[in-house]
This record gives sequence, C-alpha cells and structure tokens, in this order.
Amino acid sequence: MRDDPLRGLGRTMFAAILLMVGGVLGVIYGIAAISNSSFFVNSTRFIFSDLKAWGWITLILGILELIAAFSLIRGGTFGRYFGIAVGSLNAISALLSIAAYPLWSLAVFALSIWIVYGLAIFDMGETIAAAPRTPTTSTTSRTPTPTNRVTEGSTR
Repeated sequence: MRDDPLRGLGRTMFAAILLMVGGVLGVIYGIAAISNSSFFVNSTRFIFSDLKAWGWITLILGILELIAAFSLIRGGTFGRYFGIAVGSLNAISALLSIAAYPLWSLAVFALSIWIVYGLAIFDMGETIAAAPRTPTTSTTSRTPTPTNRVTEGSTR
C-alpha cells in the first residue's frame, strides 16, 4: 500500500474541490445574511449574536475557504496547512450554528471533518520522494522510424 507514489493525491484534490464549493456557498450565504434578504428566517436563534454577525462570519470563512482551495490546487504545503485550519474553523462554526439549522450544520460539520482528515493524512514530501524517476531521452539517441512515403522511382 505504501508503494503508490500518488497515494492520497486524489483525496487532497477532492478536499480542494469541497473547499471551493463550500467557499462559494459561504460567500453567497454570507452576503444573503448581511443584506437582510428573505433567504434566511430572521427570527432564528444563534448561540451568540444575530443573523448579520453570522453573515459576516460566514462570508469571511467562505473567502478563506476559497483561498485554501486555490492554494491546494497549486500544490503548495501552505495550502494543506491552511486548508486544515480553515476546515477546523468551519467545523467549529457549523457546530455553533446547530441551534439555527441542525441538519445543515451537521452536514457541513461532517464535510469539514472529512476535509481536515483528508488533508492531514496526505504527506507531500513522502509522495515526491517515492515517485519513480524516469530517465530522459535525448532526441539524438532515437532510432529513425520508417515512413510510408513513396520515394521517387519506386513502384507500388
């Protein structure tokens, strides 16, 4: 199982996609909550503060999720650690809004924990060190291949 040089890379890309989708939704929901639209029920009870404050929190977390997603897609180690931090903050935020939206909060919490787990078990240094090295071939060492052209004076 440890022989696969790309072990965990798919999970990391899936976590980046989940962060991107969550970030876009967070930005949309944050703007909707801040602007007093009728998308959310205004009489909903939160653990602390009101709908506008949660809108700002959601908007900021959404922007941070987008930054983490793009950094993960670029392949940097910073993106992995930043994604773990943002996923953890998003999980805490989901638990704090469980009184207002219980099913949605539990779904967001579960996905955030999955993102943190997927990013925590991936080791980029181990993957790069275990990647097989293929020898490079120069253009002068290739053998010529026969062509199908008809040369002058030949019969078919």
